Amino acid sequence: MEWENPTNDKIKDVLDSAKIIAVVGLSDNPDRTSYQISKIMQDKGYKIIPVNPKVDNVLGEKAYNSLSDVKESIDIINVFRRSEFLPAIAEEAANTDCKVFWAQQGLSSQEAYDYLTERDFMVIMDMCIKVAHSILV
Repeated sequence: MEWENPTNDKIKDVLDSAKIIAVVGLSDNPDRTSYQISKIMQDKGYKIIPVNPKVDNVLGEKAYNSLSDVKESIDIINVFRRSEFLPAIAEEAANTDCKVFWAQQGLSSQEAYDYLTERDFMVIMDMCIKVAHSILV
């Protein structure tokens, strides 16, 4: 089945109930989109957990090398890595307690979608979390 995003009502429910967002590929460079969007979401009250082996701290939060290194509960895994990396990130995501995988605008992977939906994930792709938040919440 070709991937498709959940309804706006389901996405709104996720954004309303989520408190912690792990951001895969979060840069510590304020000029990068991942930083700017994560900062806005942090300002909206979400705790941001940076997942990037190339940084130590971003937005005042300790960065982790991988999702498997994060010990706290994650509500949304938000991905800022190119589409070809999504299947590997999906496999890593499946080993967390999180059930929402969000690939930013311009990113999608049928392989990652199939893998995660078989494991009861809600998968949102090719959509900016900040834009969705500003429209739905």
